[in-house]
Amino acid sequence: MLNSNRRLLVSLYDLLTIPLAWFGAYFLRFNLEPLTATALQQALYTLPLLFIVQGLVYRWQGLYLGVWRFASIPDFLRIVKAVVIGVSISVALIFAINRMEGIPRSIFPLYGMLLFLLLGGARISYRISKDKRILDKDALSVLIVGAGRGGEIVARELNQPQEENSAYVPVGFVDDARGKQGREVQGLQVLGTINNIPEVVAKHEIKLVIIAMPSVSSAKMREIVNICEKLDIEFRTLPRVSDMALGRVTVNTLREVSIDDLLGRDQIKLDWDSIETGIKGKTILVSGGGGSIGSELCRQIARMNPQALIIFERSEYNLYEIERELLLQFPDVLVYACLGDVSDKVSVDHIMSRFHPSVVFHAAAYKHVPMLQHQVREAVKNNVLGTKVLAESADQYGVDCFIMISTDKAVNPTNVMGASKRVAEIFCQNFNLRSSTSFITVRFGNVLGSAGSVVPLFKAQLKKGGPLTVTHPDMIRYFMTIPEACQLIMQSAVMGSGGEIFVLDMGEPVKITYLAEQMIRLSGKEPGKDVEIIYTGLRPGEKLFEELFHESENLSATRHEKVLLANYREVDWKFMSKNLDEVASKCAAYDEEGIYELVKTFVPEMKPTSFKEERLISNSGN
Repeated sequence: MLNSNRRLLVSLYDLLTIPLAWFGAYFLRFNLEPLTATALQQALYTLPLLFIVQGLVYRWQGLYLGVWRFASIPDFLRIVKAVVIGVSISVALIFAINRMEGIPRSIFPLYGMLLFLLLGGARISYRISKDKRILDKDALSVLIVGAGRGGEIVARELNQPQEENSAYVPVGFVDDARGKQGREVQGLQVLGTINNIPEVVAKHEIKLVIIAMPSVSSAKMREIVNICEKLDIEFRTLPRVSDMALGRVTVNTLREVSIDDLLGRDQIKLDWDSIETGIKGKTILVSGGGGSIGSELCRQIARMNPQALIIFERSEYNLYEIERELLLQFPDVLVYACLGDVSDKVSVDHIMSRFHPSVVFHAAAYKHVPMLQHQVREAVKNNVLGTKVLAESADQYGVDCFIMISTDKAVNPTNVMGASKRVAEIFCQNFNLRSSTSFITVRFGNVLGSAGSVVPLFKAQLKKGGPLTVTHPDMIRYFMTIPEACQLIMQSAVMGSGGEIFVLDMGEPVKITYLAEQMIRLSGKEPGKDVEIIYTGLRPGEKLFEELFHESENLSATRHEKVLLANYREVDWKFMSKNLDEVASKCAAYDEEGIYELVKTFVPEMKPTSFKEERLISNSGN
């Protein structure tokens, strides 16, 4: 609406210049003396024709599309063309109508000159008066990438006369949308597409690029960042989409592009109505609620107004932190912070009998691959027996839905951690057939920024000046952001009826070397020049690539494009119960070799094939 009004005012002014220039030419021709009746009559008689001709030429040449605040040589050339063409057509038509009888020939060049002065002078005067910051050598000329809602908010903010905005001069936009080319947003013109960034930067001496596309795909973000890095120009991006929706954008909230922006994926569309129906007004328990995934689950669950949220966590500090955060952000939500271990049956049963949760999100697990290789007993006790204890208690106390959070390392595992999670998967899928509780498994790959992941490690190494350590140049991993993983976990929870393995679509895998290089560049340094990357070799239990599903699981689509369904492996229940009882006995006796061999009975595809072989590999990797 604002742009339409501005365009209307510009058009009205441009039309007003026609009579002003026409009568001005007459006054100059007659030495500023009053016009004779004959001259006035001839001028008035010709004026309608000039209005029509010149008005059409204005529109044809697109004079109203120019942004007065950034009037430049191309704008003035457009005005010259409009004036010359308009005057030439007018002369030809008037000559054809009345042979220019009674009109002095000098009127037309005077009319053209006055028309140019009125059109061009107003534009340059407006530019000088409106934006004196252009004359400030310290002001940064800004190019905004994205002429949508995000770009409009940034432009409006930068156009405000606040002191913090004085160092920034917005010049225009680039946007790939064909319909936006040449248009105006907040008085600034769309100057081209993203591919035109180098030309726009050179032409307008851009010093800062603001990426105002909060929901842009990571592929497009990487493209924009690569362009800016090649141009050696500073770039910033907007805060979260949620803050954009609330209009919380100022110059001070612009942030640096993070690795999440480059490796995260397209914004996912969720069925929030069904998710809220599955959460709202219910008592929800999250095991491992102080961890990376667990704590984010707690945040998102709290937004949906559960009757109560029980956080079950063995780390006192992590439990304190998430409880404090939730009480501050969601004061109306009942939050119960419960210290405890999922493998402690007495503690688990006490919590279940006290709160009777409707839904359990089981996020508690040991996850560090190399560390667990040397501590088979602890991995199995926590990841397998802890899952069994929590699942059986959920069944006993009438939990409606139990969501177990698994990992891609459970597929064809080469490490103890992955094998332990695979056994936990098999137990939940088969226990579902014998319980009124619906047991659902959700499997996905690495999450960016989670505790113990490679991103915090690289950040710590960068802080020390490097080098960054990568185990192998060909190592690749799937990545998603923590919020995205948690949202898809909740989506899977309301989609399942019990017994399913839902596999999250992780997109394309990413080379760890690429991740390291991008993090170095985002820190303002050059890989190999300012910060080295060194390769340390694969650690015990690691493999070059992870798989999201076993070949026999036969993935199929679900109603959500980012969630796939895998067929589960059915195991004889007596065999499973007997072997898990033996696992518990051997854990009590700290018989790691016995535990390892029993895990192999559940996961025959596990490599190495024996505990002795595992020890040899682990020792050679130290």
